[in-house]
Amino acid sequence: MVPASVGFQCPACVREGQAAVRPVRRGSGLRAAGRRWGVVTLGLIAANVAMFLVTALSALTVGRSPLDNSASPVFDALSQWPFGVILFGEWWRVLTAAFLHIGPVHLAMNMLALLLFGSELERRLGAWRYLSLYLVSALGGAAAIQLLGDPRVPVAGASAAIYGLLGALGVLMVARREDLRGLLTLLLINVFISFLPGISLLGHLGGLVAGALAAGILVVTRRRGSVQIPALAALGVLLLVVALTVPTLTVLGL
Repeated sequence: MVPASVGFQCPACVREGQAAVRPVRRGSGLRAAGRRWGVVTLGLIAANVAMFLVTALSALTVGRSPLDNSASPVFDALSQWPFGVILFGEWWRVLTAAFLHIGPVHLAMNMLALLLFGSELERRLGAWRYLSLYLVSALGGAAAIQLLGDPRVPVAGASAAIYGLLGALGVLMVARREDLRGLLTLLLINVFISFLPGISLLGHLGGLVAGALAAGILVVTRRRGSVQIPALAALGVLLLVVALTVPTLTVLGL
């Protein structure tokens, strides 16, 4: 007999009990990461990293360092250049620019923020609402740059979409009466940083407003789930129309 949790058991009974227990199946690393951080968040990070590698390789083709990826032909063709959108009809720039970054530090900082805040919002909203909010935020930044920015200066980065995530998180926290002090402090620090040279304040503020507005729509329609995605899509289309059809005020001389 051998000691058991209750009394004693014979060795044969112990062997039979162990044989009846099914081994625990552990998920793959990718599945575990998807459950922890969110499939959409990881997919967005992968897309941004992939585009950085493409632009780095493109820089090599013209004799530049891969770290100087913004000097590559691919980056030139995909960054948000307002004149290119207005004068040459290169509409894709307002979307593709959100997946480009200028150097590895820019990429790393944005992807870290996306991992932290994106995964939190994906858990709260679900994959499709979260993805819709992310794209709307990116379009909000693009629309602000097209409308108010310098049409001669190319802009790139996921920062507008990430600021949109911060704005959306703030709206959701207000709706749930959560403590906002930490988030507000972070926002103030980041807005202050946005005034530094080489950083697109307009893109950040446009993304922030668009993300907050998108989250407001989700809060108002939370009991009518079937209209949430169409409502966000309509907001995204409106921002896209503004970005593609409204001339920048700088061009108009205003």
